[in-house]
Amino acid sequence: MVRRVARRLRCPIAPTIGAIVLFWLALTPSLLPRSPLFQGLVCGVAAALGYAVGALLGWVLRSCGLHLEGRLRRIFWWVVAVGAVVGSAICLVWYVRWEDDLRERVGTEAVDLAHVPVLLVVGLVVFVLIVAIARLLRLAGRVVGRQVSRLLPQRVAAVIGAAVVALCCWVVVDDVVAARVLATMDATFIAINDEFATDVPAPTSPSLSAGPASSVEWEDLGRQGRVFIANAPSAETISAFTGRPALQPVRAYVGVGTDGEIDLREEAQRAVEELELTGGFERQVVNVVTGTGRGWVNENQARALEYMWDGDAATVSMQYSYLPSWMSFIVDGSRAQEAGRLLFEAVYARWLELPEDARPKLVVSGESLGTFGGEAAFSGAQDLAERTSGALFVGPTGNNRLWQQFTEERDPGTPEVLPIYGGGEIVRFGDQQEDWQRPDPTWEGPRIGYLQHANDPITWWTWSLALHKPDWLDEPRGRDVSPKIRWIPVVTMLQLAADQMVANDVPEGQGHQFGQEPVRAWAEILPSPGWDDADTDRLAEEIASQQLDDVS
Repeated sequence: MVRRVARRLRCPIAPTIGAIVLFWLALTPSLLPRSPLFQGLVCGVAAALGYAVGALLGWVLRSCGLHLEGRLRRIFWWVVAVGAVVGSAICLVWYVRWEDDLRERVGTEAVDLAHVPVLLVVGLVVFVLIVAIARLLRLAGRVVGRQVSRLLPQRVAAVIGAAVVALCCWVVVDDVVAARVLATMDATFIAINDEFATDVPAPTSPSLSAGPASSVEWEDLGRQGRVFIANAPSAETISAFTGRPALQPVRAYVGVGTDGEIDLREEAQRAVEELELTGGFERQVVNVVTGTGRGWVNENQARALEYMWDGDAATVSMQYSYLPSWMSFIVDGSRAQEAGRLLFEAVYARWLELPEDARPKLVVSGESLGTFGGEAAFSGAQDLAERTSGALFVGPTGNNRLWQQFTEERDPGTPEVLPIYGGGEIVRFGDQQEDWQRPDPTWEGPRIGYLQHANDPITWWTWSLALHKPDWLDEPRGRDVSPKIRWIPVVTMLQLAADQMVANDVPEGQGHQFGQEPVRAWAEILPSPGWDDADTDRLAEEIASQQLDDVS
């Protein structure tokens, strides 16, 4: 029995070498520092992939008659074992140095002694689990194949056995596991969506959804909608900052309700009704925001325009999912696009009905998955310029259609992480405030801005990383990106996928944390008359202090 188990657990030479090499490569630098848990996960998955590649290569070599036996095989195993230990020790030392360098760039704490053993344990567990599952599936295929071989030739039976097991796995994962997981997640996040319903009372201002003039109920706004409405600044707060008379900003919001049924077209129409009932079309600026999955709207973006325009601004948004942004993108990414398109088109249709001299400035904005949806209503830069007075997309995803177009068609000689498109006439990209002046301070007409960081994995991760080296790794590295990062097929894709899980666990100005940068971006894209840089600095400090108050 022991010998049988040992035979099952043994690792052939080629797969072992593949696992070791991919483990080493997974320790190379990435965009952001990661916890030992996520680093171990990347190493374990990479080692399992290396094992699979090695197994395939070994099968090819054996098919060609090349294999090791006897004393030569034992010697080769000793070489592999010694090389694995020595090579791993060297790679782990380098990894700690690379990681500390990256953490210094980003502004987080250095690696401590507990990091490496946790990484190794997690990586080993993940690797063993993946290989064990693969072997069980292979065993199941062989069992089925042996049964089929009673009726059909051996090779045909083997193929049928593998196909049957693959089909059964697909059915189990897709129809059983995934369905139950999604049902559980849906129920869980519906419950979370109902939080914060009674902790804070409904607003009393007619300029806010769920207020006296509104047609929606406080309970139906959803958690993020209630937070957004409750945090609206008052006219007195804005006036105290500007020293001028101010209005209560309009915030119109529609949630998905509590019944689990989501009709995006109906929601968009209700959002326009809310905007009208709360007086949004009577303001100087209307900001159409596509939120993230659960309906989160970046307060810094909304407040920037509200303060800049003395409260004479309206923000309209709607919820389109119960799920967090990353889950919503995986389960149904097209919903964000549909929501963004339907919301803007509904607002724009009503806006066109207004007399030309009474139309407010119409702008579009969104962050992260919200940029993915916010772009959906437009065909290109000219369309954005013709139908809006400006736009701000913060932390775009690598799958954004227009962002990809503008980046790929950038002016020759400009880098992918900070491109110049069409001479910067309409669309501009910024990482820091001074970037908005590229290629020159003159920026006439409607201004479309993309605020992005060179080390934000949300922006730079795509499936193509598996087989294609991106330009941003072929060009001089962007701000705070390690010069030691290199493109490695498949491994780089896995690393950035893991980076996405920690993209918000970094200081402001890094990764997917934008802090007060949206305030400075709006000051470049749609400043109010007479607004200057000193006003922008004061406003950034004011909104930062309000964030601290919200947290406390």
